[in-house]
Amino acid sequence: MRWKTSGALILAALTTAATATAGIIANPVHAADAPACAVDLQVDQWSNGFVGRVTVTNNAAPVDGWALVWTFPGDQRVTSSWSAGVTQSGKVVTARNQDFNRTIATGASVQFGFQATFQGSNDKPADFTLNGVRCNDTNPPATTTTTTTTTTTTTTSNPPAGCPSGAFCDGFENQAGSTPAGDWSLNFPNCQGTGTATIDRSVVHSGTRSVRVDGRGGYCNHVFLATTKGISTSGQYVRFYVRHTTALPEAHVTFVAMKDTADGGKDLRMGGQNRALQWNRESDDATLPEQSPAGVAQSVPLAVNQWACVEFGITGSELRTWLNGTEVQGLHADGVPTPDVDAQWLRRGGWRPAPANLRLGWESYGGGDDTLWFDDVVLSSSRIGCS
Repeated sequence: MRWKTSGALILAALTTAATATAGIIANPVHAADAPACAVDLQVDQWSNGFVGRVTVTNNAAPVDGWALVWTFPGDQRVTSSWSAGVTQSGKVVTARNQDFNRTIATGASVQFGFQATFQGSNDKPADFTLNGVRCNDTNPPATTTTTTTTTTTTTTSNPPAGCPSGAFCDGFENQAGSTPAGDWSLNFPNCQGTGTATIDRSVVHSGTRSVRVDGRGGYCNHVFLATTKGISTSGQYVRFYVRHTTALPEAHVTFVAMKDTADGGKDLRMGGQNRALQWNRESDDATLPEQSPAGVAQSVPLAVNQWACVEFGITGSELRTWLNGTEVQGLHADGVPTPDVDAQWLRRGGWRPAPANLRLGWESYGGGDDTLWFDDVVLSSSRIGCS
């Protein structure tokens, strides 16, 4: 039996683990209408077992650090892998790069393989995402393409696509100077160092303006732009587009912070650690997911040098997160402790955040710098989406 999915991100045949370790293959760049990524999965099957042989091709901006995620439709269980770290939680499987194949140039491929068992039918997965971007999609939503068109996005007129009625929507088009003003104020927690936040007219997601944050490593260089507009007590949903230049590091970094009035005014923070997206609670340093290998494997990196749509929703004690429209399983606290995901997070009984603001920027607890751009921000009492 063979499984095969169409598209340009190809999980191609690997005859042995040794040939798989070659890892990186140069491919010609596909046509303009090709998907950003695509998967071709080939399988050699026997009674209640199979080997999946893989190749990963990238048609979008170069990737530095990757996670390929898919969902098995049946009772398939991964038992081993090569040329990638493959973990499984329920039906969801995450394959993460190794050091030798962490980068994928535009038009290039990487390869890996895995062995698995199954009971009943061995149907193929129907969904694959690379760093949160859907693969094999020849008609993706235009949410991660940089543009310099003159479409405007403001809080008072011409809101970004998908702006719900009554929501706060801002694409920074009403910013006249170089320093964020109006509905936004600069914020330098603890002390002011060399980090900066400025209005940028050269790199935008839509319209003619974005906010550029030059984030510096070290505790004193924290910098944010903050707003209290659109904060809801009935359920808080946030959507923004972010683009950055440096892969998330091993050390803890933050690019979103919300003052939690139900937690002594400490911050509820979103950022990265161990090269993957994470939530962090300032008051007790709890993380979502847990920083175990199995926990980190259920999150994803944040792709560099391309716009990403980030969404999160807070309703009561539930916290959910989406990247480019796909929910990140490791960034979901659902009130029921799950080992390696939200068990540590939910050790504090009765957690029910009450955010008082939204801050976008950068703080690093290691030595890493990053340059980030934020655009098309929406705060609402219902989920916004990436349209």
